[in-house]
Amino acid sequence: MKFQASAFAEGGRMFVPFYRQANIRAYRQMENGGKDALLMAYSDIRAAFSHYLKYYNNGRPILLAGHSQGSTHITLLLKEFFDDKPLQKQLIAAYIPGIGLSKDEFCSIQLMTEPTQTGGFVSWNTFKRKINKKNYEMWYKGKCVVNPVTWTLDELAPRFLHKGFLFSNGKLYEKSFNTHLIDGALWISTPHFPYRLLAWTMDDYHIGDINLFWKDIRENVELRIKSYEAKQ
Repeated sequence: MKFQASAFAEGGRMFVPFYRQANIRAYRQMENGGKDALLMAYSDIRAAFSHYLKYYNNGRPILLAGHSQGSTHITLLLKEFFDDKPLQKQLIAAYIPGIGLSKDEFCSIQLMTEPTQTGGFVSWNTFKRKINKKNYEMWYKGKCVVNPVTWTLDELAPRFLHKGFLFSNGKLYEKSFNTHLIDGALWISTPHFPYRLLAWTMDDYHIGDINLFWKDIRENVELRIKSYEAKQ
């Protein structure tokens, strides 16, 4: 909540579901109970979202956000409730990083490649310069991705464009790294901040997919909301 959901908090009323999260090994054991575990988790998400639609939405526009397993569940929500369905008209955007999504994942919901687009989704997966090749090729290569600094398909966003990441000490660090777009993922240079050496101990930056781009996301959420409202 503190380092991920907070990036979206000023976009509007926030609703966060409680759910029975599947263990991470579910993704590696899909045929041995993993799929069932993820579907059980999704059943809680689905119930919470259905409750929200019935009692709280009242025709308001919707912005969805998640990370990793949360992005898995939002993908299922998009397919069940939004894709080629009337509710898509209320969709501002879905921010679903930390998961590999196929380029034909949805029928009518498209990857957004401009910062003011609405009605679609954005996704990215963050690595360090020395990419964990096994994880990259297993989960992300060939998948959908945008640059979460420019919100386009720009191959490079130089450090001076990076608006800021929120570290665990609660401080925001701006202009911290270069962002490089590759096939299905992105890698960033070692962040410039007082705890720089900590970055060397990490295998990849999956855990920071959101808070590394915290201020970039916050400002883009505001921009897409304004763009959506201007079209109404």
